Amino acid sequence: MNILLAIAAFVFMECVAWFTHKYIMHGILWKLHKDHHQKDEAGFFEKNDFFFLIFAIPAMLLFITGGLLHLSSLLWIATGITLYGAAYFLVHDVFIHQRFKWFRNTKNPYMLAIRRAHKMHHKHLNKNDGECFGMLFVPFKYYRLAWQAKGEM
Repeated sequence: MNILLAIAAFVFMECVAWFTHKYIMHGILWKLHKDHHQKDEAGFFEKNDFFFLIFAIPAMLLFITGGLLHLSSLLWIATGITLYGAAYFLVHDVFIHQRFKWFRNTKNPYMLAIRRAHKMHHKHLNKNDGECFGMLFVPFKYYRLAWQAKGEM
C-alpha cells in the first residue's frame, strides 16, 4: 500500500507540474520562468531554478509532519514527490538541457520523444502559444517522430 502511495504521488506530480507549468509559469510567474526560454545573461543558475524550491516545500512539510505525527502515509507521499523531483532534475536539467554533460547520446525512442517535445515547447520564446507542458507524458506524435528518426539512424 505504501509503495502505491509513492507511485500515485509521483504520477500526480506530473499532473501538478503540467498544470503549474502551463498556467502559473507561463502565467502569473512568467517573470521567474522567462529566463528559461529567453537567455538574458550567461550563468549556470536561472531565476527559473526557484521553482525547485517551490516544488520541494510540500515534500519537506509532508516529511516533517509525517515524522512528527508518525504517519507513514505522509512519508510515502513525500517520497513520491521527492522521487519526481529527482526524475525532473535528471530528465529536464541533465538529459534535455545538458546542464551536466551526462546522458548525451541515446537511441531510446521514449527519451527521444521527451527531448523533441521539450524542444517544441522551447520554440516559443514568449509565454503564449506554448505546447508540451509536461515532462514525462508527451503526445504520441513525438513517439512516432522518434521511431522515424531511429529508423533513419
